[in-house]
Amino acid sequence: MQDSTNSERNRTELNVDTIRELWSQTYNRHGKPDWSHIFPYYHRDIVFQDSIQRIEGRDKFIAMCKRLTRRTHQLRMEIPAIAQAGNVILFDWIMTMEFKKYPNTPIYGSTKLILSEDGLIKEQRDYYDLWGDIFNNIPHFNKMYRRFMHQKFG
Repeated sequence: MQDSTNSERNRTELNVDTIRELWSQTYNRHGKPDWSHIFPYYHRDIVFQDSIQRIEGRDKFIAMCKRLTRRTHQLRMEIPAIAQAGNVILFDWIMTMEFKKYPNTPIYGSTKLILSEDGLIKEQRDYYDLWGDIFNNIPHFNKMYRRFMHQKFG
C-alpha cells in the first residue's frame, strides 16, 4: 500500500527536467544540502545502493541523507548529462564536498533511478570511485595510488 501525503499528491512527474530542477535545489553553493523537497518522490520501499552501502526503506534513506548533511560543511552538485528511457533515468554528476578540516573534494559519478508504476523512485544506484577521487587530492599519495591501481587492475 502506498503512502499518500499532501506533498506526494501534489508532486510533479519525474523526468529529466524535474530531476535536474529538483537536484539543483538540493545542493547549495553556500551552506548545507537540503533533501526535504525530494523525499516525497521516493517510494516508501526505496532501495538505495552505492559503493559504501545498501539501504532499504525511505526512513533509512532519509536518515542517511541527514548523516551526510551533518558531516559536510557544504555540498554542491552539477549534472552535466541526463537521459531517460521509459522508467529509467540516468545522469552524470560532479559532487563537490567541503568538510570542516579538509580541502574541497570533487567526486565524479552517475546515478540510475528506476521509477515505480506510480512515478516514485523505487531504486537508486549511485556509481562513483570515492577513494580514487579523494586520493587525487592528496599530494604524492595520488601518484602511488594510481600506480598501484594500474599495476593491480589496469
